[in-house]
Amino acid sequence: MKVGYYQFNPVFGDVARNLETVTKKLSSVRCDLIVLPELFASGYQFVSKDEVAALAEPVPDGPTTKRLCEVARERSMHIVAGLPERDGSRYYNSAVVVGPKGVIGCYRKTHLFFEETQFFTPGDSGFQVWDIGAAKIGVMVCFDWFYPESSRTLALKGADIVCHPSNLVLPHCPDSMVTRCLENHVFSITANRIGSEKRGGKKKLTYIGTSEIVNPRGKILHRAPENREKLAIVDIDPKEARDKSLNPYNDLLRDRRTALYQA
Repeated sequence: MKVGYYQFNPVFGDVARNLETVTKKLSSVRCDLIVLPELFASGYQFVSKDEVAALAEPVPDGPTTKRLCEVARERSMHIVAGLPERDGSRYYNSAVVVGPKGVIGCYRKTHLFFEETQFFTPGDSGFQVWDIGAAKIGVMVCFDWFYPESSRTLALKGADIVCHPSNLVLPHCPDSMVTRCLENHVFSITANRIGSEKRGGKKKLTYIGTSEIVNPRGKILHRAPENREKLAIVDIDPKEARDKSLNPYNDLLRDRRTALYQA
C-alpha cells in the first residue's frame, strides 16, 4: 500500500488558490492514501467569528469536499484533509475522508487548541475508523495527539493507520508520535504545514513542518524538513499493525488492565 502526505504553505482565506495548489500537486501522484494538513484550504489563524463563518463549509456539499472527491476519483486514491465545517449555526475544526466513490466520513476535532476554543465547537463525532479496503484508517486532528486516549481509542477500534492532519506550532509532536505508534502498534501519517501567520495584530504563529510517517515499531519511515514544501509517498504493509504482540508473552491490547485505570 502506498501512503503519503503533502506538506505546504496555504494562503489564508484563498480557498480557490489552495485547492488549485493541492490539485496540481496530486495530479501525477499514484498512491492509495494521502493526508493533507489541518484547515489546509482556509488557513488557520482566524481573527473573528465572522471569518470562520465566511470560510466554513458544509460537508459533503462544500467546494473543498467536492474538489477533494474529484481528485480522489480521478487519481483512484483516498484523501484525508482538514477543513472548517459548518453545520447549522455551529462550526467545527473537521477532517473529511474521501475516496474514489465519494465521501466516506467526517471527523470533528475533539481537543481544541488555543484560540480554536473561541471559534469552534468541540467535536461531537467521536473517534471513528473507516475501512478503505487495503486498510482501516482512523483520524485525529493536530492537538488530539496530546491526549493518548485519542490514538488508543482508534487502535481499540481496529485502525491500522492513524491519519493526523495538523497545523503544529509546538515542537513535541513529531517525536511523540513515535511513542503513540509504539504503544498502539499502528502506523501514523502526520501532515503538517509550513510557513507562518500573523494576522489582526495577533502573535505570530510559525508552523514546524516535520510531517512524518511512522510504523508500528516506532521507526520514522519519512520525516519532512521544517520549512520546505514536501510531498512524500512510502510503501507500507498495513497488516503489520494487526499483530499486537511484543513477544510470546505480551500483547499490547490484550494485557491492558482496564479495571485499574479508572480515576
